[in-house]
Amino acid sequence: MTQELTSPSPAPQAPGTGRGPGWWRDAVIYQVYVRSFADSDGDGIGDLRGARERLPYLKDLGVDAVWLTPFYASPQADGGYDVADYRAVDPLFGTLQDADELIRAAHDLGLRVIVDIVPNHTSDRHPWFQDPELARQRYLFRPGKGESGELPPNDWESVFGGPAWTRTDRGDWYLHLFAPEQPDLNWDNPEVHAEFEAIMRFWLDLGVDGFRVDVAHGMIKAPGLPDIGHGAQAQLIGAQVLPFFDQDGVHAIHRAWRRLLDGYGDARGKQVIGVAEAWAPSAERLALYVRPDELHQAFNFQFLNAPWQSDALRSVIDASLAATASVGAPTTWVLSNHDVVRHTTRLGGSLARARAATLLMLALPGSAYLYQGEELGLPEVTDLPDEVRQDPAFFRGGRATGAVGPGTDTESAPDGAAAGGQDGFRDGCRVPLPWSGELPPYGFGPGGSWLPQPADWGGLTVAAQTGDPASTLELYRAALELRRRLPGLGDGPMSWAPAPDGVLALTRPGLLCTVNTLGHDVGLPAPGTPLLSSAPVTVDDATAQLPGDSCTWWAI
Repeated sequence: MTQELTSPSPAPQAPGTGRGPGWWRDAVIYQVYVRSFADSDGDGIGDLRGARERLPYLKDLGVDAVWLTPFYASPQADGGYDVADYRAVDPLFGTLQDADELIRAAHDLGLRVIVDIVPNHTSDRHPWFQDPELARQRYLFRPGKGESGELPPNDWESVFGGPAWTRTDRGDWYLHLFAPEQPDLNWDNPEVHAEFEAIMRFWLDLGVDGFRVDVAHGMIKAPGLPDIGHGAQAQLIGAQVLPFFDQDGVHAIHRAWRRLLDGYGDARGKQVIGVAEAWAPSAERLALYVRPDELHQAFNFQFLNAPWQSDALRSVIDASLAATASVGAPTTWVLSNHDVVRHTTRLGGSLARARAATLLMLALPGSAYLYQGEELGLPEVTDLPDEVRQDPAFFRGGRATGAVGPGTDTESAPDGAAAGGQDGFRDGCRVPLPWSGELPPYGFGPGGSWLPQPADWGGLTVAAQTGDPASTLELYRAALELRRRLPGLGDGPMSWAPAPDGVLALTRPGLLCTVNTLGHDVGLPAPGTPLLSSAPVTVDDATAQLPGDSCTWWAI
């Protein structure tokens, strides 16, 4: 008998979800890049009301929580990560009432809400920086080198390219690890600590369920601000050891915030969390951010960076699980976000690999983050004209260095295709979502879109993919439904099973996941009943044929 699986088989009913204490330990959290999600007023920019109106879509998708990128008052020099007022909503995105209504609507649907907090730097329009006396207390100012102070204080480079220092009219210099409009705060000043604890309480009182901490590894710099010596530009995601990232002192800040979050949660009878965007050089260093008295989750960029090779994937998964297990924390998996090339493109321009990588991620123990549009199989947009691009890194010294994020798995790209982003910058992953219709703006809003959408996205819209069992959207919906219903998925044990070269096989209670990373079919004894596959898998008598670049879940 031959069986071909193209859509999920019914999952066995389970009396419970198998979740451990703490909702975040196995939550699937969906990132909403607010300006590119849904536009309610026709100005071409997504907003909070647009996001609220689309919350039922996220509920139907099957996620547990929503993470909103910054919507605070900002000059928008870096997409809102340059905050001028942490307690106000930028008029681009709506009002404080819109934020309140979104949080309430999400809770009514059973969705939790995580918001960004940006503690490494503010906007140069922040009232603190606008006051010269306060600025020199609460930011990092230093005299320059050279006969008249005309040289930067050290050799640090901005993540966005060029020097990490800008000279003021008074002749001294201020540090900005990102854009000049984003001066770094001085976390040796207790007033900075007090202000951010007050900001957290403000949003917790409004009802949010947690914070994603931007640049959680960056607030503390090495004493004396020493030269690096080699002049290498900082990478957003990499294994560099730098005097301004991943310094041990950041952990005292996170411990204080954990006490605040736990105390608030205990008083309100709810669990609120902190999520570290921490770029650490190893899984062991990353695990320090999720020790029992620190933050609850940390993004696993080692997994995101792993090449599409079975040995490399297994090594990263083992190292990640071992590191977080050593501190009793769940592992948090991610494949795409607003700072990196979309994984459909990054994995050799292969939608098949992207679908398989997603099923692998959702089968792993712990929590998973989805970036808006990946459930549609969206590729990176790589042909944006220069005049529309807005990533500040594009306008800095490292224009074509690819310094902002990882590029692509070009070595394993099919047919040697070069399938990276556009000069390594970030606009290509931020193009607004296509919701419906055959032409731009594809239902994004009543007007156009702040970045142009490709003319061939009509078949990738939510409307076009809904109800099509072969679509990427329905694959995500099916996977998230199974993940919720099967008792063995989420937070729990995992072990490896024997598999041919190029194939991964991992077991969870009641389930086996096989991943064929090769570009051709691989046969093996059928391990059980197929539940869901990223590509049609055939079972003939007792033999299964795994398609190349595919992942299959089996009931065992």
